[in-house]
Amino acid sequence: MLFEVDEIITRALREDIGTGDVTTRATVPPGRQARAQLVAKDDFVLCGIEVARQVFSRLDPDICFEALKSDGSRVGRGEVLAWLKGDAAQLLQGERVALNLLQRMSGIATTTAAYVAAVAGSNATIVDTRKTMPGLRVLDKYAVRIGGGQNHRTSLYDGVLIKENHIAAAGGIVPAVQRARTQVPHTLKIEVETRDLDEVRQALEVGADIIMLDNMNLEQMGEAVTLIGDRALTEASGGVNLDRVAAIAATGVRLISVGALTHSVRAADISLLFT
Repeated sequence: MLFEVDEIITRALREDIGTGDVTTRATVPPGRQARAQLVAKDDFVLCGIEVARQVFSRLDPDICFEALKSDGSRVGRGEVLAWLKGDAAQLLQGERVALNLLQRMSGIATTTAAYVAAVAGSNATIVDTRKTMPGLRVLDKYAVRIGGGQNHRTSLYDGVLIKENHIAAAGGIVPAVQRARTQVPHTLKIEVETRDLDEVRQALEVGADIIMLDNMNLEQMGEAVTLIGDRALTEASGGVNLDRVAAIAATGVRLISVGALTHSVRAADISLLFT
């Protein structure tokens, strides 16, 4: 993760600064020192404070960054998250990149925490999806963990998930799973997406490890969970929102995947203010 975060920060700074910050060069005297603070403008679960530190450190290792809150902390409007001190030009050039990453990660952690709270007391676990911001997946998935959720597969390489189009291309659930068994190592689980009870039966027949119940209504989910029993892990997916997630958990499914954790999250409101 360390090297991936370094690459993310480098790309983001290169994108933002380009050939130079013309506004700062035109207005701030060279060598001017400044003190600033990161301030919460909203209530949220903090995530990404060390990533923010790395942004400023990349620009100037001499910048002092004192974090007052840690990832996973619940913070309120007006709370100071960190103090910064150093070259004013470098603080100004790192401001937007640091805030963009910190705000997005905190938004994901906050949203995830709300879903986790909604299913508290059930046997269900909230998991993410691959519906992440391109180039930021490692940070998005870290933020889900900070919010109390768990990660689904990271990418296409670390899990077999046979979906509707795979099934169509392979000629059905049974041949798709049978072929997968001959192609992948025993260390990889095989998950199958199903849309009705007939497809659930086919997935059971061929020995799928995980059965996804895709866009089923609550009654169908309950029947599918009963049918599957302990023969496979169950996952609910599709149409999951905060209003519905507790009812989904009550059907007995073990995993609930939520694309909304990352694909359309509301960023937390944070400011960097010079003092």
